[in-house]
Amino acid sequence: MQAMVAVTALVLATVTGASAESPGLEQVIAGSKPIVDLRLRSENVKQAGIAEEANAVTLRGRFGFETGKVWNTQLLAEAELVWPLDSDYNSTVNGKTQFPVVADPEDYALNRLQLTNTSIAGTTLVVGRQRMNIDDQRFVGASGWRQNEQTFDAFRITNRSLHDLTFDLSYVGQVNRVYGENSPVGRYQGSTYFANAAYQTPIGRLSAYLYVLDFDRAPTDSSQTAGLRFAGEHTFEGIKLAYSAAYATQREYADSPLNYDDGYYALELAATLHDFTLWAGTEVLEGDGVKGFATPLATLHKFQGWADKFLTTPANGIDDRYVTLGYAKKRLGPFDVFSVTASYHDFASERLAIDYGSEFDAQLQLRRERFTLSLKYADYAADRFATDTRKFWVQLEYIR
Repeated sequence: MQAMVAVTALVLATVTGASAESPGLEQVIAGSKPIVDLRLRSENVKQAGIAEEANAVTLRGRFGFETGKVWNTQLLAEAELVWPLDSDYNSTVNGKTQFPVVADPEDYALNRLQLTNTSIAGTTLVVGRQRMNIDDQRFVGASGWRQNEQTFDAFRITNRSLHDLTFDLSYVGQVNRVYGENSPVGRYQGSTYFANAAYQTPIGRLSAYLYVLDFDRAPTDSSQTAGLRFAGEHTFEGIKLAYSAAYATQREYADSPLNYDDGYYALELAATLHDFTLWAGTEVLEGDGVKGFATPLATLHKFQGWADKFLTTPANGIDDRYVTLGYAKKRLGPFDVFSVTASYHDFASERLAIDYGSEFDAQLQLRRERFTLSLKYADYAADRFATDTRKFWVQLEYIR
């Protein structure tokens, strides 16, 4: 992070030190644009075994700017605030353990500060605190659902100079997690590497990846994961089919005290006819009874149900089978987009076939110009894992 700030300061000093008539400075000013992202959310949580209901009302604001290009380089700077308006919830750092967890702690921080350079043909270099979403975000993502997103202090190179091939390489020195800097697990520090190569075929995109995680203060989450993912779509007699398949293996790495070798696979098929889409899929993360296949840097809320009961893979793994029905319509009445989705998940352990429970999720989303209103519901019915949990959200977002 210190090196990133030093590089940023050097570029700023060079640019601002130019005369007012400098073509470079004119480009920077003329091409600059503001960043304004506001999100007001109410989250209610009822969880069996905890007497109090959580009622979290939080306002998230992100404000910043991105400059125009000069010498093929742009600067992006963005601050973030998360302000609790109603704090009857356990934010993980406020000490209110009588309430269920809502992982949106009060926070005032630098969210992103990055330099992007495109001087090399077909290549993009990004250095600094940045957002990362790789492939479907199953292994690396920004966790954008939470008010404080996950960012990475990193150096990233993306190259597309070869036809239909993309190489994506990153070194990460620090992961800034959703729990905020006041949490003992709010930062993952160490030497972490992401390598992803993707080839676009006529029927889909094939990705091969290696993610090597080395965390100084969380050695049990240090791991090396290698795998493949294929995703594509095809229209057949008016029906658009989308499909994906993934496979990976994982073992301990660096100073991890564990010794394990777990696998992962996922299959999904979706069919869209007119404005309706039906998804069905299965996702399996193995476990050996001590450690489950882990994805600590993923956008976890996107997978295995919105109640977030499986943010950490159980020691016996998980077998998630799900079906989702969605309806999306553009230009419906006063709305630019109107969408409804409903999902059902059946959860079991991968090892020993223990029935964990099931979950029903539903969402209504309305979009008009720069505003999006979301109503969202999750209901986890426990069998032999965790406890019954219901969550309900109302959210209004404005992005410029």
